Amino acid sequence: MGLEGGIMRRLSMPRPELAEARQQGLHNIGETSAATGVSAKMIRHYESIGLIPKANRTFAGYRLYADADLHRLQFIKRCRGLGFSMKQIAVLLDLWNDKQRASREVKQLAQEHAKDLAQRILEMQSMQRTLESLARNCHGDQRPDCPILDDLAAR
Repeated sequence: MGLEGGIMRRLSMPRPELAEARQQGLHNIGETSAATGVSAKMIRHYESIGLIPKANRTFAGYRLYADADLHRLQFIKRCRGLGFSMKQIAVLLDLWNDKQRASREVKQLAQEHAKDLAQRILEMQSMQRTLESLARNCHGDQRPDCPILDDLAAR
């Protein structure tokens, strides 16, 4: 069932009380956050941008999440930990849900991301060397002249 089908199924479900929802194996946002390590704020954000389906709600309006939602959030968290962008994560989620996918698509995305990370690492190492050099040239005393500020102000 695709994301749209899951949303339609959720919207057609009756709104249970929280205790009844827990008996059904559903989790509120706090429990979901604790189980996945994803903050409640980020869970709401992922829902708002469509990375996870809209949550079903209790009669009182509390969000409810199934075990499949927790698994999806853990997948997203792992992707974020590897530095994937939200757009890349959306693609990875689509590939993860597509059991007919070709693994070469996933591999290509991972390789492109690794290449981008390598480039960013080189750029950050260059920034580090520049800052270390500037700091070595600064006396760091009571005098007002500062080669670091001079360099930052240079055009």
